[in-house]
Amino acid sequence: MYPLRRNRRLRTSEAIRSLVRETAITPNDFIAPLFVVEGKNKKEEIASMPNYFRFSLDLLEKEVKELWSLGIKSVLLFVKVPENLKDNAGTEALNVDGLMQRAIKTVKNAVPEMLVMTDVALDPYSAYGHDGVIADGKVINDDTTAVLAEMGLSHVKAGADILAPSDMMDGRIIEMRSLLEDEGFHETGIMSYSAKYASAFYGPFRDALDSAPVDAENIPKDKKTYQMDPANREEAVKETLMDIEEGADIVMVKPGLCYLDIVRDIRNAVDVPVAVYQVSGEYAMIKAAAEKGWLDHDAVVLEQLTAIKRAGASMIASYFAKDAVKLIS
Repeated sequence: MYPLRRNRRLRTSEAIRSLVRETAITPNDFIAPLFVVEGKNKKEEIASMPNYFRFSLDLLEKEVKELWSLGIKSVLLFVKVPENLKDNAGTEALNVDGLMQRAIKTVKNAVPEMLVMTDVALDPYSAYGHDGVIADGKVINDDTTAVLAEMGLSHVKAGADILAPSDMMDGRIIEMRSLLEDEGFHETGIMSYSAKYASAFYGPFRDALDSAPVDAENIPKDKKTYQMDPANREEAVKETLMDIEEGADIVMVKPGLCYLDIVRDIRNAVDVPVAVYQVSGEYAMIKAAAEKGWLDHDAVVLEQLTAIKRAGASMIASYFAKDAVKLIS
């Protein structure tokens, strides 16, 4: 009771605040997303994601070594596929010499200890910008999961440690896990995008990979038939528990800040690690507001990341990973 208990006693200096702090961010918390393009000596800034880049394989090697030197031990790879290689079947996704497969090998050759996660989804390879095969104006679930499983297998054969299916098709985890088991890859992990919402925050990412749904007749205009409705909460726990039953080792909530209630619900419901993706729109908003001088960039970055971890994240995929590690170090 006051005045015997004064809560402010534990806030009087940075030393005491640090000592009693409940949530701390470390380099071990981060997954660094990396965008890869064909060519040599390419470091292309993404217009809608200031100070974030696409790397050709030679510069990807340098970037991975820098991340490792900072203490970041995990990367999540995405590739920008040339237009002439896109179709409706994900053909290029299965190419053993494709850009993703070569990117995996590049990272492993540069830093063998780096944990390599790979995006398993068809939208970078799709002529229509969707995460699945299109027929009769719809995304066909089971045809898509068959391709995704083969795609994941090709990543593992190239050296990937963890597959990260981001498509939200029903049953893709069990199909992927079954194929991995059949092929003898018993130790390969799956980080499922279990609660991925049909969010408006993905725009800059789609710019980065040129993977937005195309505006064409008889093609779905958005991804709402497979990504989750932002209004739903209980469904996220159901989706996540099903993925765990099917063999997911890590589950993910995407996006981050607007879905912290979902993060906490899932953290309370499961006994596996929970990842959160702080997405491109969240990154771009901070960058734009800071450029205007409307907020303190570094302070807001750390506050948002702390909030995500406080909500229950075991790990965070963030475009701020490198900057955040420099700040906390």
